[in-house]
Amino acid sequence: MLKINSIYATNVDGSNSVDVTIQFYDGSSSYELAHTIPVPADSTLIVLGKDAPIYLEEGHIIRGSASAASDCQVVISYEELDDA
Repeated sequence: MLKINSIYATNVDGSNSVDVTIQFYDGSSSYELAHTIPVPADSTLIVLGKDAPIYLEEGHIIRGSASAASDCQVVISYEELDDA
C-alpha cells in the first residue's frame, strides 16, 4: 500500500496556461482530484497536500492529463507502507 502525501502539477510553459486533470482510479471507477484546473504559465498547482493524504492499494492508480502536450509535469510524493 502507498500513502500519497502530495501531488504537484507544474506548468513548464513560459507563456501559456494549461488545464490539468488528476484522477484516482480504483480499478473500476475514476474519482477526480482536480478537473480541468487552469495552471498559469510557470506556476505550480498543489493538487494534494500532506495534510490530506490518500492511500493506494494494489491495482489503484493516479493518472493525469493536460490540455497541452509537454506543458505540465507532475510530481508525486509517497511512502510505501509495510503490510507486516
